[in-house]
Amino acid sequence: MKLNFQFSGAVCLLLMYAFTTVAQSEKKTLKVMTYNIHHGNPPAQNGVIDLPAIANVISSQAPDLVALQELDVRTGRANGVDQVKKLAELTGMYAFFSKGIDYDGGEYGVAILSKFKINRTERFPLPAKAGLPAEARSLAVINVTLPTGKSLDFACTHLDLKDEHRLLQVAEINKVLGSRKGQVILAGDFNLDAKNPAMAILEQHFTRSCRENCDPTIPEVNPKDEIDFILLKKGSPLKVASHQVLKNITASDHLPVVASYILP
Repeated sequence: MKLNFQFSGAVCLLLMYAFTTVAQSEKKTLKVMTYNIHHGNPPAQNGVIDLPAIANVISSQAPDLVALQELDVRTGRANGVDQVKKLAELTGMYAFFSKGIDYDGGEYGVAILSKFKINRTERFPLPAKAGLPAEARSLAVINVTLPTGKSLDFACTHLDLKDEHRLLQVAEINKVLGSRKGQVILAGDFNLDAKNPAMAILEQHFTRSCRENCDPTIPEVNPKDEIDFILLKKGSPLKVASHQVLKNITASDHLPVVASYILP
């Protein structure tokens, strides 16, 4: 009887462990990507536009939300193609475009792809320092409902090359998103590294998905600099499960960044 009791106890412990492992593996996650697509032009192929290559990179990761930068909408350079609409079709996702500038007979800016139906869209122009030449930039924001039933704002941007403009732009982003009570994820090409003073301003309200030993994101061959980021608004119940820079991807001059968050 004693042996049977011990055997039964061991079985119970194994079953409890198995159920716990299954429960942990079934935790819902949110996968987010940011990718500067270089208007669909592989840098090694001058003048070539290859949107299927970009779509394949995205689809290979099956992300829930994607922040995209440097998209052409009906420009001459893109042969009149609406790249946002085309990528939405190729990936089977919903899309939102936020114009930065008029360019080559069309428009140029950032976009968001979403596996979830988009509840609301917003576009915010970002400031530039007066008297200093600048290309107009914007902040795109969508609102979606997560599988948990909770609401999330997902934002995408592409900051200026100059510190004078970037400092104003991150301050504006904090103004727009920092006071929001719901969950917020911000992603994009920030044109700065993690040590830049502008990042410190953003980090008053946001936390990067990778904070130590982070891989570089540009250029696509022998990358040296990390300038593409995914950030979560502080106070969110979401937790980082993983962070990855996809290697050996040559569809653009940037490498895609993917982060997964555990949903509460």
